[in-house]
Amino acid sequence: MDVVEQAALARRAQAGDADAFGQLYQALIEPIYRFVFYKTFHTETTEDITSQVFFKTLDTIASFNPNKGSFSTWVYQIARHTVIDHFRTQKNQVDIQDAWDIGEDSMVQRDVDAHLRLEAVRGQMQKLPSETRDLLILRLWEELSYAEIAQILGKSEAACKMSFSRAIRDLRAQLPAFLTLCYLLSFRS
Repeated sequence: MDVVEQAALARRAQAGDADAFGQLYQALIEPIYRFVFYKTFHTETTEDITSQVFFKTLDTIASFNPNKGSFSTWVYQIARHTVIDHFRTQKNQVDIQDAWDIGEDSMVQRDVDAHLRLEAVRGQMQKLPSETRDLLILRLWEELSYAEIAQILGKSEAACKMSFSRAIRDLRAQLPAFLTLCYLLSFRS
């Protein structure tokens, strides 16, 4: 769904059209879920936060202004802030063994290997500032443009490009983690 279609559906949703909001939800649920998952690495937490994001989106849809950016970037901003709020209010850290779900399909060995690699990447990603992690997730996994990322993060496009370049350079300096990241990118859906 392109930006123009999103804006038209958003206007209809602002007027109370539940079907229009449903179409927006269907278009954005998977990318928002992935974004949240890459921030939490925990399925149940991701599901909870993702549902909160869409409740907030529905509650505040009247404040969406298509002149300030696309509907999807607006929802990503809501998602980003909801994840930040979640971690601010979280009192206890979840043990990494509890924070990972290993798939139950017939490719258990691949899942275990991916689990171990994700654990290594998670460690490297946690060393990065939160905003840099968001930038990498939005650019590498969500494949958003620098303009969209700049809007979500509230920065200039040039600053996002510079930060991305520096983050990739730093990851390359830690070659095993960077190779793991590249490996994981080959599994994205």
